[in-house]
Amino acid sequence: MRVHTRHTPGFGVARVMLAPGEAVQSAAETLLASSFGVAESNPRKNGRAVFTAPAEGGWVDLAPLGPGDVYPLELTGSTGWSVHREAVLARPTTVRLDQTWAPLQQLFGADSGFLEHYSGTGPLVLAAPGPVDSFELSRGELVTVRPDYVLAYPDTLQCRLRAVDPSGPQSLRTGEGLVLDFAGPGTVLVQTRNRRVSRG
Repeated sequence: MRVHTRHTPGFGVARVMLAPGEAVQSAAETLLASSFGVAESNPRKNGRAVFTAPAEGGWVDLAPLGPGDVYPLELTGSTGWSVHREAVLARPTTVRLDQTWAPLQQLFGADSGFLEHYSGTGPLVLAAPGPVDSFELSRGELVTVRPDYVLAYPDTLQCRLRAVDPSGPQSLRTGEGLVLDFAGPGTVLVQTRNRRVSRG
């Protein structure tokens, strides 16, 4: 699976090139167009569908529901990534969602937080409401980021979740009232527009 992007960073579209019989999973409503013969499964309960190339291969064009950037994050298999729950546009079958990844369970407890963990190999296609930027952290270097702007970060980073004001409102689901402290080495990918503000 290869990914080419266009119209970024304002109105990004991802063209996913599929080998014969290869499949990609995405929300059904993000399919803009496909080459002839690409098969679409019935959407699952979570609204996601699987698009499978015919014997000669093919492509699908996927567009986020709102304006912004699309960013193919290449997973090499050597490390996993924590990703904002609302950021995944598409993933191949070789990239898996780790629903019980222990460090995120420790971060959020029993609650369903604003991050998900992915591992495996291949391009995980992310969608962001603004251009994608990054912080390259050397060993021991620190940065604090608001959850609304966090897009993804690798397992090489140390991460701590804390309240901005312990007496104020907080939400593990949305990140309201919280910040994330990161310690390198590693790269923190951020989106340069606030996801909640962008939704209006």
